[in-house]
Amino acid sequence: MDTIVNYIENVFKTLPKTEELKKLKSEILNNMEDKYEELKKDGKTENEAIGIVISEFGNIDEIIKEFGVEINNSNAEEFFPTIYIDRVKEYLYVKKQTSFLVSIGVALCMLGAAILIMLQQMAEDRVILTGVALDTRDIVPVIILLIFVGIAVGLFIYSGITLEKFKDIEKGQFAISSSTRIFIEEDAKSIKHYKTVGIITGVILCILSPIAIFIGGMFSESGYVYGTSTLLLIVAIAVGLFINLGGNDDGHKKLLKEGEYSIESRKSDKVIGAVASIVWPIAVIIFLTWSFLFGSWGISWIVFPITGVLFGGFCSVYKSIKSVDE
Repeated sequence: MDTIVNYIENVFKTLPKTEELKKLKSEILNNMEDKYEELKKDGKTENEAIGIVISEFGNIDEIIKEFGVEINNSNAEEFFPTIYIDRVKEYLYVKKQTSFLVSIGVALCMLGAAILIMLQQMAEDRVILTGVALDTRDIVPVIILLIFVGIAVGLFIYSGITLEKFKDIEKGQFAISSSTRIFIEEDAKSIKHYKTVGIITGVILCILSPIAIFIGGMFSESGYVYGTSTLLLIVAIAVGLFINLGGNDDGHKKLLKEGEYSIESRKSDKVIGAVASIVWPIAVIIFLTWSFLFGSWGISWIVFPITGVLFGGFCSVYKSIKSVDE
C-alpha cells in the first residue's frame, strides 16, 4: 500500500498545489487503494496487486493535462517523442518473451556442442553407429549440431523481428514522463527477487559444473570427454538463466536509460559491438578448426572462456579510458 501512496506522491510532487489537483490526487489514490484491496482479497501477492493497480489506471499524465498543467518529461532535452505506460507495458511483455527465446537459442547452441562431443566419443567407443562407415560416424554428430544451431538462429531472427517495432526504445530515442518512470521503477522492483534467485542458481551451477569432468575421469579416459559434455549441458542451463533474467532487467534499464543504456554508454557500446562482431566469429573458427583437424573436442572448448575473459578485459579497459577522457 505504501508503494501506491509513494507513487501518487511522486507524480503530484512537482505540480501546482491547487484545490482541483488536490481533489484529483485524493480521488485517484482512493480508487487505487480500493482496487488494491480487491486484488489482495482475490489472492494476489502484494507486488502483483501493486503492478496491476498502477498499470490499470493508465496514464495519469493525460488526466493531469486536462487540468491545463504541463508535464515535464525526464528526457525532454533530447526532443524525442514521449512514450506512455501502455506502450511501456507492451514493450516489457515482448521483451520478456524475446529474452526467453534468445536464452533458449543460446542454450540450444551449447547443448548442440555438448551432444556433438558426446556422440563423437560414443562412436569412438563403439557404443553407437557401429555398422556405418567412419566418415558417416563423423558427419552424424555435426548434422545434429547444425540442426540445433539452425533452430537457435531461427529463434534469434524471430526475436529480432518481434522487437523491430520497438526500435525507438531499443535505440533510446524516446522520452518518458515522471509517472511512467515511477511505474517502470516499481515494475523493476517486483522482479528483483526472482532475478536474485536466478543469478544465485546460475552461479552455483557454473561453480559445480567442473565436477562432471572429475567424476567422468575417475572411470576412464573417455569419461573426461563425457564429463566435458555434461559440463556444457549444465553451463547451458546457467547461461540460459542469465540471459533470460538479464533480458528482463535490460528492458527496464533501456526504458530508464540507466547503466550501459545511458547516452554515454551507448557511444562506447558501438565500438564494443564492432569488436565483438569480429572477435567471437574468430573464436568459433578457431574452435571448429582445432576440433576437426586435431580431434581435440575434449579441450578445444577452452577457446570460449579464454575469449570471454580477454573480451571482458578489453571492454573494462575501453570503458575506463573513455570515462577518463570525458
